[in-house]
Amino acid sequence: MHTDTSQRWGDDVELADLVRAAQRGDTRAMSELLDRLAPYVGRLCGPIALQDGPDAAQETLTTVFRELRRLRDPAALYGWVRMIAVREAVRMARRTPRCTDAESYEEVPARGDPQLATDIRDVLNRLSPEHRAVLVLRDLEGLDEKTVGNLLAIEVGTVKSRLHRARDNFRKVWGR
Repeated sequence: MHTDTSQRWGDDVELADLVRAAQRGDTRAMSELLDRLAPYVGRLCGPIALQDGPDAAQETLTTVFRELRRLRDPAALYGWVRMIAVREAVRMARRTPRCTDAESYEEVPARGDPQLATDIRDVLNRLSPEHRAVLVLRDLEGLDEKTVGNLLAIEVGTVKSRLHRARDNFRKVWGR
């Protein structure tokens, strides 16, 4: 679930100072900033891009490295990084075919399986990248529909319909 940025990043002033130092070319500050961002970026990219999550996270951090000087407000770092991460994760996920064969739904492990994370990942793999992105942003990150729509460049109504379909498809596959 989404926590506020001060809990996630530590002191807002410290983070702003770190961003400004990295923008001025301080390599230690950039390294520390990327180290701080990496776990969050991984948590966003993983459930959306699945097996390509590490690649999407790496692309995100590379983009942050290259484009950080263009960020005008250090306080906007969190939202800016989230936008880049979601874009990269969806882009990577679209390149990988997903499992859509109805017969393969029977192969989903039982709900009580000790490898629950693998079970969930398997079910997520059966959803489209767009549905995974909406689920992750709304249900895991706790973002509202308007924010999700802005991140994905879609209308709020589209967010709601994708979210409904994604949840419905997830439940159908999970319940088998």
